[in-house]
Amino acid sequence: MSQKDLKEAFISNLNGTSLQEVALGSFLAPLCLINRGLILTIYYQANKTLPLPLPLISHLILDFCLLILPLVLSCTVLSSVLHQVILGLTVVSAFVLWYIHHVSIQSAQRNVSTFLKSHVQFKQVPFVTIFRVFVNVKTAISILAVDFSVFPRRYAKAETYGTGVMDFGVGAYVFANALVCPEARGKNISGSKMNHIAKRLMSVWPLVVLGMGRLLSLKMSGYQEHVTEYGVHWNFFFTLAIVRVVASVLLAILPVNKSWLVALLISGCYQFTLETSSLKAFIIHNNDREKDFLHANKEGIFSVLGFVAIYMAGVQLIWFYCFPKDHQAVT
Repeated sequence: MSQKDLKEAFISNLNGTSLQEVALGSFLAPLCLINRGLILTIYYQANKTLPLPLPLISHLILDFCLLILPLVLSCTVLSSVLHQVILGLTVVSAFVLWYIHHVSIQSAQRNVSTFLKSHVQFKQVPFVTIFRVFVNVKTAISILAVDFSVFPRRYAKAETYGTGVMDFGVGAYVFANALVCPEARGKNISGSKMNHIAKRLMSVWPLVVLGMGRLLSLKMSGYQEHVTEYGVHWNFFFTLAIVRVVASVLLAILPVNKSWLVALLISGCYQFTLETSSLKAFIIHNNDREKDFLHANKEGIFSVLGFVAIYMAGVQLIWFYCFPKDHQAVT
């Protein structure tokens, strides 16, 4: 086998991991964020002094060690002891919380009381920013690490059935994009619906350019391709562009607060079609990729339906969170 064939085999025919491990790993980022907040509390209680000469460097090192490094280690050298990593971070959080309470009980009680009475006074929604940051960080780590043996094969994308961390990641990326779309933030459609759809079509040109750039660079460089992931010509940038346009059309026609219904209908009908027709066999077993564009890119094309359902679910979630009582726009 050639070097290219060996590399393609390295990322092919994978079965993923269990949903329990994926769920367990999802606790890692919140724990890292909690530890950072608790240690910063100690930092401010100690008159804002850290054992490093430059404040900016000390903050960067602290954030890297508390937010980035655990994510890198958990999906590489410490992937086999993920339970212990989660438990260890939980113990650290409990110890730091005890230390803060022990050092200044009255101050801690006053801070907790003030925190419980506080409200978010700015328009940004904190959990959206945090979620999107961690999704992008984890995406960058996984994309860079997946070609190395230190990255567990069970975390990579599953071939047919199963769930890998990277399978969860692509869904989370689409979900994160839905949380900040204009329709979900309560921005009214200006002008006619056709003009709105035309603007959305124009807004996805960077994704199309990136997709074309990736396609051309792969074909020209001879880099290994996992064609059963999206297809011969398709890639995730094209998926993001199509999902954005389709969702914009749906949201221009249907009420935003009914996005959950659209998500259920699309996912339910798609799953029903897979189970009751020959579509599943066509996607999984048909290898006649030279016949036409549909055969060559069937995985990427049909996966758009599932991603649209995820996107609409994200729109519904942020709409429910931002506008539980009124329709004040949140950006």
